[in-house]
Amino acid sequence: MVTTITTSTVTTVTTIAAMGLTATISIAAVVALIGFLTTKELVSASLSPSSQLIARFFNVGILPMAMAFAIIVAVKIAEVLA
Repeated sequence: MVTTITTSTVTTVTTIAAMGLTATISIAAVVALIGFLTTKELVSASLSPSSQLIARFFNVGILPMAMAFAIIVAVKIAEVLA
């Protein structure tokens, strides 16, 4: 009896902790994407060559973050529909 309660308690706590970690990582990824997009737009408004170089540098981070955002949205939609 005690083993069953302990096992189910550990499983429940682990599941809740994993869900919390996933939400935290998702929020961090979305905030990073917004930061990259904002910075790129602000830097690309300038016409100097160094600003254009920095704007192209931010494209490297934007693409993976946009893909992560798309996956996050797809998973959330699947959770709602399921």
